[in-house]
Amino acid sequence: MTTFVPEPHLLDSPRGRDWAPAPVSAPRPAGADEVPATADVVIVGAGPAGLATASALWHLGVHDVVLLDRDGRPCGRFFDRIDTLKQRVLRSPYEHHPGVEGYRDCELLDFARLNWSRLTPVERREIRMAQAGHRSVVPVDVFEAYCRHVATLHHVDERTWRADVRGVRPTADAVTVHADGVSVVAPYAILCLGEERRAAPSDWWEGDSVPPGVSYWDEPVPEDAEHLTVIGAGLSAAHLIANALSDGKRVHWIVRAAEERYQCADVNASFFRAEGRARFDGTSWEDRLTLMGGQRRASVMFEFRPRMQAAEADGRLIVHRGRAVTGLLPERAGRVAVRLSDGERVVTDHAVLALGTAVSTGDRLLPAGMTAARDGWPDLDEKTLAFRNAPRVFAVGAAAGMVLGPAARNIDGHRVATARVATAVAVGLAQSSGRRSTDGRVMAGV
Repeated sequence: MTTFVPEPHLLDSPRGRDWAPAPVSAPRPAGADEVPATADVVIVGAGPAGLATASALWHLGVHDVVLLDRDGRPCGRFFDRIDTLKQRVLRSPYEHHPGVEGYRDCELLDFARLNWSRLTPVERREIRMAQAGHRSVVPVDVFEAYCRHVATLHHVDERTWRADVRGVRPTADAVTVHADGVSVVAPYAILCLGEERRAAPSDWWEGDSVPPGVSYWDEPVPEDAEHLTVIGAGLSAAHLIANALSDGKRVHWIVRAAEERYQCADVNASFFRAEGRARFDGTSWEDRLTLMGGQRRASVMFEFRPRMQAAEADGRLIVHRGRAVTGLLPERAGRVAVRLSDGERVVTDHAVLALGTAVSTGDRLLPAGMTAARDGWPDLDEKTLAFRNAPRVFAVGAAAGMVLGPAARNIDGHRVATARVATAVAVGLAQSSGRRSTDGRVMAGV
């Protein structure tokens, strides 16, 4: 059987190109730098999920929105992480984007075609692939420019403030969001928290702090490290390895599984369609756990395979397959030893942990027990994605995985979740104000 392996040219897509400004640009009004004390909706997190949610609410007439984000820029932290990895393309195809469906918005594929002259021949080929219904890969540069376009068009920039949220306290008729000495009270709050890096097991080293010579995937790698060891089997690990090889470093790659996994998407594409999500409807909790466990496994884009195989063949990359890490120990001259399950020790200048991510469920923000977490997943209403124990608080993003399936953590899954949440919020606001449009549509906050 012949296996199609795409060429790795897309991995070198340009970054930092100039893009045409969005058609609407309205800076925040003078004197409006302080976070408002009240709003109709507070969105916690301004990543792709927060951007999609705010944009959908804007179309439903909900304009009194406050987005609180630790970075203070729509999708800012998302792209900072990407640039730390020197990532040039997204795994998501062109049909996956944070824009709003059902309205006359410019979608990601439209935006790329409008900027045809700025694209490389390889990138243009991907657009043709997308138009023909085949797998396509989106350059980070295109996606970032599109996110800026969406944020400006829906006035998300104007409604985003830098703040580190410390707590979300719901009552029977409102939600108070506490952040950095300020509080915002609103009828509804939407948690778009994304995922955080997965911490190493507590027994890998002594003490609570990461030992010298060890870092995580979203931290810069020391330039003077000539010998790098990467632990993990996912896309972040692949970027770290590719960067190190490009810099002339010698790399050890430790993969716990018997072999590295190469595949186009991180989950089966069927879960991005209605029929795939329907596999979750009516199934037991145990069946859903099984499906999630089978899909949320680390894998690498096919585009990396030719480079990885060539580097392994000439000895620049040494892959330790089927080997679990049992500890990281400091060595002389600032080096570190990675201890493997079979007793082998890999001594390296620097070790990078690319152990994946963990879902942010909201348990650190909501009062104890309110998420009603089970097996690490919050208890959400199946139709609205509201927390059952806090019906004025909703979840968009990876936290909705046990309702929407594996696609919940993906950019397109954010749109599916947003459609449910934004509609529920707009209906609730309209009912409280008693207003509807003449054609029966919800008109809230206008």
